[in-house]
Amino acid sequence: MSGHAPKRLSMEDRILWNRVARTTEPLRGKALDDLPEAADDTMAELSRLVAQDAGQPAAKPALSGASPTPAKAHPTRRIDKPTHTKLARGRLILEGRVDLHGLTQSEAHSLLLSFLNRAHADGMRHVLVITGKGASFGSDGVLRRALPRWLATPPFASLVSGIDEASRRHGGGGAFYVRLKRRHGSGM
Repeated sequence: MSGHAPKRLSMEDRILWNRVARTTEPLRGKALDDLPEAADDTMAELSRLVAQDAGQPAAKPALSGASPTPAKAHPTRRIDKPTHTKLARGRLILEGRVDLHGLTQSEAHSLLLSFLNRAHADGMRHVLVITGKGASFGSDGVLRRALPRWLATPPFASLVSGIDEASRRHGGGGAFYVRLKRRHGSGM
């Protein structure tokens, strides 16, 4: 064993590979059914977002469930200036933090959703989400660009009330302050 784990494909690479693979003729003894399919709507939503970024008309996501119309994204508001200033100066405590940089979009999406669900359940109001700036290897900050869009879509929209770029001392362009909605019945 060499000790190296095989490189995992990014979500975009898997989407592209599945599109290319479906246009080819399978080898004898192999079937296209061997290609893994996502069990949830993540792939459909990500395909739509990738198409949107590429300037193509966005395909409507195929949602499971009774509703034939796709769920609309709810724009997430920016954090108000006084709250941002308090967070930046350390007068308002960041109650949690999650570091997403270095993860694939799929991994980052899952980790972020899990983190925000736990933070909301614990009654946290302000957390720091680190995406990285995306300046390495010619990247343009895929996670940094994706985060605001993710937070505006279900199930994030039910947890988040605001987002804003973090101050320099908390990571600047590579991090975001996220304000969580109050828990119902928490009396906070």
